[in-house]
Amino acid sequence: MEQIKIDAETRMKKSVHALKDQLATIRTGRATPALFEKITVNYYGQQTPLNQVASISAPEPRLVVIQPWDKSVLQEIEKAIQSSDLSLNPVNDGKVLRINIPPLTEERRKEYIKLAKNVAEQSRVAIRNIRRDANEALKKAEKEGRLSEDERKRGEEEIQKLTQKYIDEINNLLEAKEKEIMED
Repeated sequence: MEQIKIDAETRMKKSVHALKDQLATIRTGRATPALFEKITVNYYGQQTPLNQVASISAPEPRLVVIQPWDKSVLQEIEKAIQSSDLSLNPVNDGKVLRINIPPLTEERRKEYIKLAKNVAEQSRVAIRNIRRDANEALKKAEKEGRLSEDERKRGEEEIQKLTQKYIDEINNLLEAKEKEIMED
């Protein structure tokens, strides 16, 4: 029973971690290097993550500076950002890219909140699926005689507590992201 619980919790932690990564890429009115995590650049014929070919910093609340380690890739980085779904236009000075992050319109804020809610709901569904898998494993163990009925019920209660803990964590992450999107 303990192994089933450990496996379920490990999978739940991974789901929450994946949600954090996804929420970090949703744009807010603030400049953050995390916005560019999903962008890949054509680097000598290979699609390479942007953070592996350049340093990304946010020296001001509305400015991101991208400095490639190899100046020859500057045009490719600029193209990759322009063709991304971030709707941003980098300014190329020949050495670095400066990207002004404009404040979000009310309409865009609502779109981003809707996106964040969808991502959070997918994570909640994943957590509930993990709970279902764990409960099925407990029932199977009971059928095979490895667990008593009381142990199975206790295990299901523990799995439910874990489920609630991670669902609450997802809700807290979503609430924080909504506040971040709404602030100017």
